[in-house]
Amino acid sequence: MPDLTPLTALGADIPRVDNHGGVTLAENPYVALATVAARRGHEATCRAHLADVLGADAPGPGRACSGGTETAFWMGPDQWMVLTPFQTHEDLAALLGERLGNAASVTEQTDGWVCFDLRGAGIAAVMELLCPVDIARMEADAAQRTSIHHLGCFVLRQDDSALRILGPRASAGSLHHALLTAMRAVPGR
Repeated sequence: MPDLTPLTALGADIPRVDNHGGVTLAENPYVALATVAARRGHEATCRAHLADVLGADAPGPGRACSGGTETAFWMGPDQWMVLTPFQTHEDLAALLGERLGNAASVTEQTDGWVCFDLRGAGIAAVMELLCPVDIARMEADAAQRTSIHHLGCFVLRQDDSALRILGPRASAGSLHHALLTAMRAVPGR
């Protein structure tokens, strides 16, 4: 039997954490992800079942919501990405599939995305160098799709000093490099 060792998206045994100028960039491999897409004719049923899972209404355009351990954000009409701790929900897609039944198509996404958490008072200045999203005006539980370093990404505003950034796992190194370079380039940091 081969001796397999799990690696983070950046290829290390432990998640990478970088600090610069009061801003922290942390690779977060501890998130399970799955997409939910309502099936035609079952949109209302899907939203109702998803609300039961989340403990809150399924979010609308540009929004995210957190309920218990799950967070969901809107990806498109009747489509959401659901995030939860990997340690307790390694089989998130299967669990959602059971709960949503024929009302939705659920797809495992955990290994398709890399998750970075950006924290600190200077996150808006960092993000201004990377994408056209007005981070300073984003409220908590806002979610935006954008391009960072030519990569399709999602940016979730967690609170005044915290963002979660999801990008393609295959480009984790490029996205990390762009985020770290922007952190170092912010004037006065």
